[in-house]
Amino acid sequence: MSIEVLKVSSNSQPKAVAGAVAAILRNGNPVEIQAIGAGAVNQAVKSIAVARGYVAPNGIDLVAIPAFLQLDVNGETKTSIKFIIEKR
Repeated sequence: MSIEVLKVSSNSQPKAVAGAVAAILRNGNPVEIQAIGAGAVNQAVKSIAVARGYVAPNGIDLVAIPAFLQLDVNGETKTSIKFIIEKR
């Protein structure tokens, strides 16, 4: 079981990210969403909410576990928020 990593920006479309999350969860794999900045975190949270609605009819109750993550972006260390999304 490998974890799929999705990077979300402030320009990401929540429905598109939610569709990707739902497809990965239906295949039985957990998902990690990474977001840097308030706008990106906002889009990530909206995506998680939409994804819950996408997978609920399949009997999947998803949970999101938030955590901090240090990422190297162009030689610069940035703090991001990651959400580990898995089936309950």
